[in-house]
Amino acid sequence: MPAAPVRPAVDKAFPYLIGCFFFSLGAYFFIVSHLGTDPLDTFALGLLRHVPGTIGIAQAAVAVTCVSIVAVWTRRRPVLSPMLTFFLCGSAIDGLLILDPVRLAPAPAATLLAAGTACCAYGSALIIMSGFGIRAMDLLAIAMVQRWRWPFWLAKGALELTLLATGWLMGGPAGVGTLCFLIGVDLLIQPLMWLNATVFRVRNLGLPPHPAPAGGGPT
Repeated sequence: MPAAPVRPAVDKAFPYLIGCFFFSLGAYFFIVSHLGTDPLDTFALGLLRHVPGTIGIAQAAVAVTCVSIVAVWTRRRPVLSPMLTFFLCGSAIDGLLILDPVRLAPAPAATLLAAGTACCAYGSALIIMSGFGIRAMDLLAIAMVQRWRWPFWLAKGALELTLLATGWLMGGPAGVGTLCFLIGVDLLIQPLMWLNATVFRVRNLGLPPHPAPAGGGPT
């Protein structure tokens, strides 16, 4: 029947697109708060002090590395959908910076930072639950959960702490906002998944409560 795939497609597309919006909005709040970048930006900006390029190229290189590691671990072809999320969220952030709604309704930096943390965490939770376009670092964290049985927050935190430390040693900027992203976003993702699943009945297609054995991986 032609209509059979409609529900699975909706289960993926709706939370995915809403998740991309919230993550982009949160990233915008982080940027305009001027209290620090996320660990990936710290790494990218630190790297650019030593090699030529752009922030986008540096971040894309990290994404490709994460996707490649997952492909090797799961013995599957590299997943390309994280790159779609990379460009989709990047474009949305650029659009928000051009519109700059905070300029029309100013808010204290601490409020922007709190809103950014909540939005990035909620957006990340929805994107992961959609099972599509999972951000490359989250995809690698999920592979670590499946391979080593680590808690998701520990796997993601270890990856971002590595980026933060490496970027800072290379001269990248870090601030209170960086720590809020590292701690707040990583710790809120799974509670927000639980909230979405129990209250809003969103299906968790990316990181179910009992992860698949190593080599399974999200689709």
